Amino acid sequence: MPLPTPETLLQIVLDGLREAIELSERPMPAQLEASTSLIGKQAVLDSLALVTLIVDLEQRLEEEFEVALTLADDRAMSQQHSPFRTVGSLAEYIGMLLAEELAHG
Repeated sequence: MPLPTPETLLQIVLDGLREAIELSERPMPAQLEASTSLIGKQAVLDSLALVTLIVDLEQRLEEEFEVALTLADDRAMSQQHSPFRTVGSLAEYIGMLLAEELAHG
């Protein structure tokens, strides 16, 4: 299976983010993009909605690419720069995990 493009992964994260925001009943930001913050003071989600997003993304990735990934594990939490900082950093992290999984799978 070919590795999805960075644009495809970014779109998957953005789609999941839109759903998580709608479910959390928070106001939808005017623009969602790679630089949109997922954690910290400028975050568009609260902690519960972030967990919802992560679980949703794991399910989407398994359905679309037939690969079971765990996004929030010790590896993610021990990184100097959290992969959950922004939409773009999360998409990049997913790409790295997919590349590793497909290389070993």
